Amino acid sequence: MALLNDLEWRYATKKYDPTKKVSQEDVDKIVEAARLAPTSSGMQQFRVFVISNQKIKDQLVPISNGQQIVAEASHVLVFAAWNKYTEERIDSIFNLTTKERGLPADRFIDYTNRLKAVYLKQSPEENFVHTARQAYIGFGLSIAQAAELKIDATPMEGFNNQQLDELLDLNSKGLKSVLMLPIGYRDETGDWLLPMKKVRNPKEDFAIEI
Repeated sequence: MALLNDLEWRYATKKYDPTKKVSQEDVDKIVEAARLAPTSSGMQQFRVFVISNQKIKDQLVPISNGQQIVAEASHVLVFAAWNKYTEERIDSIFNLTTKERGLPADRFIDYTNRLKAVYLKQSPEENFVHTARQAYIGFGLSIAQAAELKIDATPMEGFNNQQLDELLDLNSKGLKSVLMLPIGYRDETGDWLLPMKKVRNPKEDFAIEI
């Protein structure tokens, strides 16, 4: 029940205490949860940018429709996915896997050829739809890890992706922004959402038995 209790505790924090900072050790744990997340074919099609620089966090405010939480939070994690699949990207993780496991270099060649046959014929837009989905998996696990550490987090999609990509120079890295996750500690006197009851659909409506 520990995880469920943590998820009951968490909410989408609306105001952070800017004087309270998350330790590097705990930031590393939240990022590690995303790194260990399952992804399609284990390819880890996204990266996490960890922003603590106050100047950059301030620049995120206009990009985020004026939401001050990105400036007030201790850190802002940006989840960015591959802009497209390439042969090199597909081969990279499987080359690493064969090396780390001591397997023959051609162990996965049939499988990687099948992946290439599927993804390389798609448009970059179709590729990004798929890679972005992988970022959401890691995003969810980071939120859960933050909750376990009693660190507040705010899932964010409400920002200008193109402007964020430009600010972080993601295009040069072959990445596109998907989500932002401010983390920190709630301002218990100033967050209007804190005293509100958590509301979800009833279990009997949410879980459909077949």
